[in-house]
Amino acid sequence: MWQLEMDWEKCNGDEECVESCPAQVFDMVKGKPKPININECLGCEICVEVCPEEAITLSAIEMI
Repeated sequence: MWQLEMDWEKCNGDEECVESCPAQVFDMVKGKPKPININECLGCEICVEVCPEEAITLSAIEMI
């Protein structure tokens, strides 16, 4: 599983993460991308790489 965090103040709403995500994790809500399908996240970090504002962080969640 993955933990995805968005810094809404940094995000400019350009939809790069929405368009590039192969798992369709994001959807646009009120002009900003919102991770709505986080359980589908592949951990590929494409969203992190394409975000020009560096508003997305992704980290693995350890399962106990």
